[in-house]
Amino acid sequence: MFKLLGGLKDYLKYQDIIIDCAIFRMHNLFTTALLMACSLIITATQYVGNPIQCIVSGVQAHVVNTFCWISSTFTMPDAFKRQVGREVAHPGIANDFNDESAQKYYTYYQWVCFVLFFQAMACYVPKVLWDLFEGGLMRMLVMGLNVGVCHEKEKNTKKEVIIDYLIRHVKRHNMYALRYWACECLCLINIIVQLYVMNKFFDGEFLSYGWRVMNFSEQSQEDRIDPMVYIFPRVTKCLFYKYGPSGSIQKHDSLCVLPLNIVNEKTYIFIWFWFMILATLLSILVVYRVIIITCPKIRPKIMHAKNRAIPIEVCEALTRKVDLGDWWILLMLGTNMDPMIYREIISELAKKIETNASNS
Repeated sequence: MFKLLGGLKDYLKYQDIIIDCAIFRMHNLFTTALLMACSLIITATQYVGNPIQCIVSGVQAHVVNTFCWISSTFTMPDAFKRQVGREVAHPGIANDFNDESAQKYYTYYQWVCFVLFFQAMACYVPKVLWDLFEGGLMRMLVMGLNVGVCHEKEKNTKKEVIIDYLIRHVKRHNMYALRYWACECLCLINIIVQLYVMNKFFDGEFLSYGWRVMNFSEQSQEDRIDPMVYIFPRVTKCLFYKYGPSGSIQKHDSLCVLPLNIVNEKTYIFIWFWFMILATLLSILVVYRVIIITCPKIRPKIMHAKNRAIPIEVCEALTRKVDLGDWWILLMLGTNMDPMIYREIISELAKKIETNASNS
């Protein structure tokens, strides 16, 4: 298992230069690693047993197992509401009386591992786009000053280079910030679309899946109906037809146990809760970004909160002289740089911008 999932550790490795926020990384890195791990575990059937085992007479069991797995199995939705052990043998298992319209077929469990893989790729797309847009600008600006211990001469030289760059390119970083925030919006869109697609994939049962599971634990033992068996039934039916000795068609009704669905149901209950948390956090993040864009007065307070050693007056003076994109660059520099060096750069930058503005 360690060898199977060991390659995913690269998605969670430490970043010495931060070019995004924690919620953005939770979507791009942690969620991608989570979905890839689920896909690999479900794919590796040797760790969870055979995906299907059917009980049938008159036909070789392995033939029916293979046929029912690749074709699909079904349940009787009406039988989920009947009492197990008295009215029905298992939840969803009853006599169909040749009424095909009363049967509910399950075909999606064969595709779960592939769907999880494509979901993981979709979650990684915003990071790929942002890496292309960012182009290593933040790493170039930091120049190793995220470590405060360095020679004074080297530190002063690098500070001068950074300040010179910021003054020369003032009011030219709006696209940098807007592209990043667009990637954050793309994360939220991705989660919402994935929730909608998963709900369609599971025949409209997914969006309420987590709520029903939570309510299930609060019900009395006599009234409990496990909501997980609606999406991932553990026991289903399958019909296998073959020719008899005289050429007539024989019908074999088999009862199939799906142990893999035990893994599927636990996997998707975790994914449901994680996606709901992530959708909430991303929604709050997008609202926060809108407030930053529309309310310039809060920007100095955010910069001051990033480094309390910088006076609020300096933050206000600097924010008035630069655009939104420049402010965002300075804020990200504060995330990556040593606090003392960052304070010196902000103070000197504010003085030089003020001097240039008075001379012009």
